[in-house]
Amino acid sequence: MAEKIVTGDEVIVIRGKDKGARGRVRQNLPREDRVIVEGVNLVKRHRRATPGVQQAGIVEMEAPLHVSKVMLICPHCGKPTRVGFRFTESGEKVRYCKKCQATIEKPTATRSRGK
Repeated sequence: MAEKIVTGDEVIVIRGKDKGARGRVRQNLPREDRVIVEGVNLVKRHRRATPGVQQAGIVEMEAPLHVSKVMLICPHCGKPTRVGFRFTESGEKVRYCKKCQATIEKPTATRSRGK
């Protein structure tokens, strides 16, 4: 299945408690149809101390959102949009904005190690 929303895309939340929040996709979980968006869907977890690594306490972290609750923001027109696919002359499959018909390139996401 082709992925309409990929890591590094800017999205807006369209349903739930964080409706209207914007952020970048930090992680994509295609098998579960979920994405983790920076600064959105924050939950609190009680963590046990790990000697020399982690202090005990309540930690705020981002929880995954279902992909149907977010919409891609087109980098060209700046509006939330649906994503379509089409083929270029060279036969490559590319994403495009259904509102302005502009091609949406896959972002160059910097890979971060750590949680």
